[in-house]
Amino acid sequence: MRGDRPVAGSDEDLMLRYGRGDLEAFHSLYNRHRAGLYRYFLRQTGRGMAEELFQDVWARVIQARRRYRPHAAFRTWLYTLARNRLVDYWRAQGRAPDMDALSEPDALPDARQPAPGPLQLADLRDCIEHLLAQVAALPDAQRETFLLRHEAGLSLAQIAEAMKTGTETARSRLRYAMDRLRLLLPEECLEEV
Repeated sequence: MRGDRPVAGSDEDLMLRYGRGDLEAFHSLYNRHRAGLYRYFLRQTGRGMAEELFQDVWARVIQARRRYRPHAAFRTWLYTLARNRLVDYWRAQGRAPDMDALSEPDALPDARQPAPGPLQLADLRDCIEHLLAQVAALPDAQRETFLLRHEAGLSLAQIAEAMKTGTETARSRLRYAMDRLRLLLPEECLEEV
C-alpha cells in the first residue's frame, strides 16, 4: 500500500515534490517532523492548545506548498512557522513573550550497562517529571531555545534563524537554560538523567 513506506530524499526535496503534487512526499515530511513539532508546542502550552497549534502549522505548510523555496533548511522553516504561531498565541492571550530573557546532544547510553530495574525506572520517571516542570518554568526565550535544541534537534544557527536573533544570543540562552536546569534539578536527578 502506498503511503506506508517513507519516500527518500531531503526534507527540502520532499517539500518541493509535495508542491508539485506528490502526496507521498508530504506524508514522509509529516512523519519525520510530527513528534518533535507536537512536543515543542506541548511543552509550552499544554495538550489542548498544542494540538490546535500543531494542526495550524501543518495547515500553513499545506497552504505554502506551491510557494515554498528552500532558502533555509526545511526544519528551520517549519520551526520558524511554529514559533511565529506560538508568539501569535501568546500575544492573543495578553502574554507578551519575553524574547530577551534566555551543546551538544547527550551521548547515547552505554549498551553494556544493565537495564534499569523498577525502582530505578520510578526514580527516573520522577526526575523526568521534575525536569519537565523546570523546563516549563524557564523564561520564554530560554524555554523556546531549549526546546528547539532538544525537542526539534535544531543547531544553534538554525535556532538563531528561527528566532530571528544572533547565534551568540541563541548560544547564551541555551547556556542560561541549561545552567538553570542544572541548578534546580535535585542531585539524584542529575545522576539519573
